Amino acid sequence: MAKLAPAQNILTVSQLNQTVRRLLESEFSGIWLTGEISNFVRPASGHWYFSLKDDSAQIRGAMFRGSNRNCRIKPQDGMQVLVRARLSLYEPRGDYQIIVEQMEPAGDGLLKQQFEQLKNQLAAQGLFAQSHKLPLPKTINRVGVITSHTGAAVRDIIAVLKRRAPQLEVIIYPTQVQGQMATQQIASMIQLAEFRNEVDVLIVGRGGGSLEDLWCFNEEVVARAIYNCKIPIVSAVGHEIDVTISDYVADVRAATPSAAAELVSPDTGALVQHIEQYKAQLCRAMSRRLNDAKNHGLLVEQQLLHLHPQNVLNNHAQKIDELSLRLNTAIKLRIGNNNNGLNHMVSRFKLAQTALNIVHKQSQSKYLAEQLNQLMTVKLTDYKNRIETQAKQLDIVSPLKTLGRGYSITMDDNQQVIKSAAQLKADDLIETKLVDGSVKSRVVCVS
Repeated sequence: MAKLAPAQNILTVSQLNQTVRRLLESEFSGIWLTGEISNFVRPASGHWYFSLKDDSAQIRGAMFRGSNRNCRIKPQDGMQVLVRARLSLYEPRGDYQIIVEQMEPAGDGLLKQQFEQLKNQLAAQGLFAQSHKLPLPKTINRVGVITSHTGAAVRDIIAVLKRRAPQLEVIIYPTQVQGQMATQQIASMIQLAEFRNEVDVLIVGRGGGSLEDLWCFNEEVVARAIYNCKIPIVSAVGHEIDVTISDYVADVRAATPSAAAELVSPDTGALVQHIEQYKAQLCRAMSRRLNDAKNHGLLVEQQLLHLHPQNVLNNHAQKIDELSLRLNTAIKLRIGNNNNGLNHMVSRFKLAQTALNIVHKQSQSKYLAEQLNQLMTVKLTDYKNRIETQAKQLDIVSPLKTLGRGYSITMDDNQQVIKSAAQLKADDLIETKLVDGSVKSRVVCVS
């Protein structure tokens, strides 16, 4: 007779199915499966029920409304799909099944899985690190574009650059942007652009397409070429909703090729407006500066005219002339008085003395006249020498004399005489006085 099992080890069917469901869900969560849909049913509840099969086996599946509302495909019998699911058990019937959380077409699904794997791998290696990204140059004169030379992307980029900044040069590095050959060509063109070093920034990208069409921008060789490039790269792949590995690695991501062109091109209209504003401000400042300099120059000119050495010499010459006239008048008056006295004395001598006395007095008078003339001559010579000495001293210290020998006087804009190069710096305004005028200059450099 068979031995009965202990009561505590006896399970009900519900308990068994519940235990198995928990074990399955805990051990097999987040698994990926690929297969063909069959027996697809969509009841009024909005849940999806189907079987997933391959050539030799199948498994029941369910995708509840909360998950399938975000699904981008409409499943139908015969469709090959890739699903992410957890393994479970439908307890009422004891059916082994999968609960699907995500469903993609088999091709795109595998690509997305590869995309996520490579993305996580490159992120862990630091290829997406912000610290490695290069800023766009403040001044861009030449733009390189790596894309198909016949695609819509290159036409859009050129149109935007021509509209916003026609002065920019554009160099096209033609390459395939779809298919097996595109991956190596894109990487080679990035390396070629870096080797030639002829552009300030690179735009790498293409127009929109499916995930498979854009896949060459998700390859590791392209990602590493972008990462190693020393020229700033703007990634412009597909439309705004499209995201590729190139977008993560590039220094800057643009939503579209046209947006990339706008990022690397200054708006010429805005630049012209700024330049006109600066021009107006500069003209006003220069006008004020010129008016101030003109007024200051007139004031200095008046002061120089008043203190000019020539004017001082003219004043002294006039004084000398006046003294000479006064001296001549005094001499003539003195001689006249002496002659009158002499005549008076002669008359007295004629009356009071003999002819001999008269002769003696005449001789004495002649002697006195000669002495007087000698004294006057000495005085005149002394005055003349003193005046000539003063004129020579004035002439020696006269700036005009110095200027006449080929020298010049240089002053800064404060009318201070420049005695040392240390008083000047680049772009200072200076004025050089010459014997016959003045020259204004601007300092280029000081050495």
